[in-house]
Amino acid sequence: MRLASLIPSLSTELVSALGKCGIRTDEDLLFQPIFEVYRQLPNGTNISLLDIERAVALTAELASAPGISGADMLVQETEAQERAPVLLSGVSSLDTLLGGFGGRRVIEITGDRQSGKTTLALNIVLRQLSGTSHGHVVWVDTTGDFSVERAAQILKTFDSEASSTALERLHISLAFDIEAAYNILDEIRPSSVASIDTQLSCIVFDAITPLLGPLLSAVSAQGHSAMTEFMRQLRVFSQSCSCPVIVINNTSLLVPNSNNASAPRKPALGPSFKFMTDATLWLSKPDECATLDRDRGYTIRSVEVLRSRTT
Repeated sequence: MRLASLIPSLSTELVSALGKCGIRTDEDLLFQPIFEVYRQLPNGTNISLLDIERAVALTAELASAPGISGADMLVQETEAQERAPVLLSGVSSLDTLLGGFGGRRVIEITGDRQSGKTTLALNIVLRQLSGTSHGHVVWVDTTGDFSVERAAQILKTFDSEASSTALERLHISLAFDIEAAYNILDEIRPSSVASIDTQLSCIVFDAITPLLGPLLSAVSAQGHSAMTEFMRQLRVFSQSCSCPVIVINNTSLLVPNSNNASAPRKPALGPSFKFMTDATLWLSKPDECATLDRDRGYTIRSVEVLRSRTT
């Protein structure tokens, strides 16, 4: 849990001071001696050892999972599902199979190169923004390749009054490392007094691979731990804000070091990553569709639901 998410229970001054010495999560604060935490504080900080002790006790209390009955959990889940926005792809068979793209879920879109992963995600969020004038979407661009021209072109296919303001409500944020991504989550976390006009409809990470891939190593589990924690934070965000999160994942060779350009590929980030999301979609462009592309003037893609926890 990010300490920034515990404001105002923890003071902004304390969280900022801890952040300057690399203590940004509840694990960072709880799993080291209190005096060691105090020793790391910047010079001139008006924070006492007693303040640190109180912060540790409060953080441990807030990070603990409270007990809840099954009946209360059902009521909370029902209310959360009613608040959650409904996102659709427009492909009825896919929406039926997956149950749509809304809800409190983390959905992975992966697949072959140039298979339309970003286009599918853009179609989903722009369809949502065109259907209501209240929703907002945060698009986290991790490569600097977001094309507003492509977004505008897709938007032309939706004819509605809300379409005129859709691009204004599509917020693009750049994040080239995991710390920047955490900062974005902290900044966009809705307050308890957020109005319907500022409702967050969806968050998209395009792509998640550049953020997490460099952390992974064959000789250390630290990177895998960081990946697991980040995906857990995405799930917590989705659950607490009733907001779906879409992550676009690149691919890697099924057989390493293959020189064949057409060699089979698999989702990147390792076999455990698929268990960190609620659903995984695989996009591909079948070879037999090449003729149809030229004859009909549009590109054909196939979508396979590799796994889903809800359908």
